Amino acid sequence: MSGSGQDFELDDSFTEEEAPFEDEAASKAASAKDSLLKRRLIDDLLAERRLQRELKELDSDFDDIDDFGDDEDF
Repeated sequence: MSGSGQDFELDDSFTEEEAPFEDEAASKAASAKDSLLKRRLIDDLLAERRLQRELKELDSDFDDIDDFGDDEDF
């Protein structure tokens, strides 16, 4: 293996200019996590509104049934 005659030097120096790659990856991950949390919050709020609307409709249906029962005389 060492017969190729090429010497390689390993550059062990690390500069802060090389660090943004890691910071950028962490920033993208944090941004994606934040976006996911916001989306889940929006989905939860929409689901809550939908359930409240359905509950109002059911209450209205029960009120109609009660009104229907009051009209009949037996």
